[in-house]
Amino acid sequence: MSPTSAQLDPGPVPDTALADFLTAHALAGPGEAARWTPLAGGVSSDLWRVDLPGRSLCVKRALAKLKVAADWQAPVSRNAYEWAWMRFASGHRPDSVPELLAHDPEAGLFAMAFLPPEDYPVWKAQLLGGEVRPATAAAVGELLGTLHAASAGDSAVTAEFATDDNFHALRIEPYLLATAAAHPGLSDILQDLADRTATTHLALVHGDVSPKNILVGPSGPVLLDAECAWYGDPAFDLAFCANHLLLKSLVVPERRADLLRSARVLVEEYVRCVDWEPRAALEMRAASLLPALLLARVDGKSPVEYLTDDRHRLFVRTVASALLRAPATTVADVLDTWATELGSSTGPGSGRSD
Repeated sequence: MSPTSAQLDPGPVPDTALADFLTAHALAGPGEAARWTPLAGGVSSDLWRVDLPGRSLCVKRALAKLKVAADWQAPVSRNAYEWAWMRFASGHRPDSVPELLAHDPEAGLFAMAFLPPEDYPVWKAQLLGGEVRPATAAAVGELLGTLHAASAGDSAVTAEFATDDNFHALRIEPYLLATAAAHPGLSDILQDLADRTATTHLALVHGDVSPKNILVGPSGPVLLDAECAWYGDPAFDLAFCANHLLLKSLVVPERRADLLRSARVLVEEYVRCVDWEPRAALEMRAASLLPALLLARVDGKSPVEYLTDDRHRLFVRTVASALLRAPATTVADVLDTWATELGSSTGPGSGRSD
C-alpha cells in the first residue's frame, strides 16, 4: 500500500537539486512531504525510491566516477541516452520499461515509475536464489531481438545514438581493454574484438542486459539501466546476457541444468528475430565475444561479486582463454564447451561459494 501523508517519515533529501527537480516537473508539490530511500543497484548511478503522499516514484542520477575499486570515469551525458533508449523501447514494447515521468538532461536526472518488488522481482535475485525458469530467459531473448530488429537500419536512431565515446568508456575499455591488459598473452585477440565491436554499427544496443537490470513483470521482462545505449553491435547484448547465465551456473550448481537451458533458449528466441543480417554472422560475433566477457567479469574493471571461490575464477580463466584462442562459430558451441568442462573431472566443485 502506498504511504499516506500521515505515514510518511521524511528523511533528509540527498541534494536540494533533487527536490527542486520534482517540484519543477510537478511530480511533487511545494513543501510536500517526501521520503527518499537509496536503492541498491549498479555502480554508475545513484537511484532513489521517493515516497510521496499516496504514490511512489524513482529518481536516477548518473555519476561521473563509477563506484568500483578501479578508476573508472564516464560522462554523465549517458543519462540522456538512457532516457532516449527507454523512450524508444516504450514506443515498441510499452511493458518493457517503467513509465517515464520527467527528465533533466543538464543535471543528468530523470524520474520514472516505481515498480513494487513484490510484483516485479529482480531476475538476478531469482536466479541466485535457485528460482530458474527458462521461459523467463526465452522472453528476454525475444524482447531483445524484437528491439534490435525495430532499430536496425533506422537512420534517425543511428544519428540519435552515435554514442561511441560513451560505449568505449563504459564497455570497451573497462571490459575488453582492461582484460587485455590483465592477460598480455591474449591482448591481441581482445584488442581485435574491441576494434571489431567498436566499428560494427547495426542496431540499437542496450549495453547492460544483465539479470540485475531485468525485472520479471506480470506482462514480461522489464529492462532497466540503459546508460550504455549505443547504435552498434547487437551481438554484444546477446553475449552480455548469456554470459551472466553461465557465470551463475558456477554458484547455483543445483540449478545448473536449468541455467544452461536458459542460456540456450535465450539465444534461440533471440536469433529467430534476426532479420537485419545473416544469422550466422551475428552468432559468430556473439560466440567470440562471449568468452571475452566471461574473462572480463573476473579480471576486468567490474568483476562479478559472487565469484568468491578461487576455483571458480580459475575455471572461468581456463575455459574462456581456450575459447578465445580457438573461437567457436555459434553460441551453442560455447555453451557445449562450458557444459562439458563443468562436467569434467577438472571442473569446479559442486558446493556453493556464495
